[in-house]
Amino acid sequence: MNSFNKIIALVIKEFLAILRDPKSRFVLIGPPIIQMIVFGYAATYDLKNVRYAVYNEDPSVASRELIAGFRGSKNFSESAIITHKEQIESLINEKKVLLVIHIDSQFNRDLILGKSAQVQVIIDGRNSNTAMIALNYVRSIVTNFNMQWAKTHAIKNSIPTIKTRAWFNPNLESRWFIVPGIIALLTLVVTMMVTALSVAREREQGTFDQLLVTPFTPFQILLGKAIPGFVVGFFEATLVIMITVFWFKIPLRGHLVTLYIGLSLYLLSSVGVGLMISSLVVTMQQGLLGAFLFLVPSIILSGFTTPIENMPLWIQYLTRVNPMRYFLVIIRTTFLEGASFNNLIHQYWPMLLIGFTCLTFAGWLFRHRMY
Repeated sequence: MNSFNKIIALVIKEFLAILRDPKSRFVLIGPPIIQMIVFGYAATYDLKNVRYAVYNEDPSVASRELIAGFRGSKNFSESAIITHKEQIESLINEKKVLLVIHIDSQFNRDLILGKSAQVQVIIDGRNSNTAMIALNYVRSIVTNFNMQWAKTHAIKNSIPTIKTRAWFNPNLESRWFIVPGIIALLTLVVTMMVTALSVAREREQGTFDQLLVTPFTPFQILLGKAIPGFVVGFFEATLVIMITVFWFKIPLRGHLVTLYIGLSLYLLSSVGVGLMISSLVVTMQQGLLGAFLFLVPSIILSGFTTPIENMPLWIQYLTRVNPMRYFLVIIRTTFLEGASFNNLIHQYWPMLLIGFTCLTFAGWLFRHRMY
């Protein structure tokens, strides 16, 4: 039996170990699809139906026009009308509303006199990110009101108008930014689970010792265990990419070749890390813990939720050994910007280096465990 046939035999054996159990097959296919759909809808920074209350002390036409802007917005949902300021505290404390719009009794008069009319926004700041997004929505409505008021009343020297144009994401939908990142996350999780448990499964079942008497070299065993993880990861990634494009309608502006070169290098590095973990542990439980020990920091330090540029400098250096960091850039720029291969070359080679380093170390561990 030549080397190629030996590797094929090992690959088939590994696939049979992974797929012979119906529950294992479902775990590889079912959860990633469910997670992609659930995360795709749940993971968004856009706010819908922000509950607010109105405390209007100036029942004038101007105040009603301003309030109408909130009532006509798809982002806001009026939950209460306040008649006494004592009601504000309980509404905020009990989380019945996120914000209260307070229009004082001099609002209309100040507008007519050309003064600066005050609108107070009292907001629940316990979740600072949500509060800032909601405040931006409020500013947008107030700005539109100012422009309409200046136009209707022929006011000169009105506030300057701001016209915005968002490149790559015209409607500024956060889902366009988050969902491609979920592809990287799910691909890493599935690949790590398959590879980190492969050698540990052999040891736990007592079949690893049988490899010691087979005519396989450590490199052949390493390759035989790496290929199934690569194939499973490739299939899972393709599946979630199709969901992203055809279900969530997120445009793929770049070339598939550019994306799949990055995916292949990402899988190479993920498989390398997984096999390195698997070669270090003895039981499947240890392999599972080792995989999660790698996964959690990888996700946090990848730029998935917070920009790497905002992290301390020493942590930014630490992220350079994280393959997910590079693939996130590749998949997001390929989807939204249509980046070319030349634009992403500096994201490709670090994953190639990580993959070869981890596979080399895993091979060294195999060799020392076998001889």
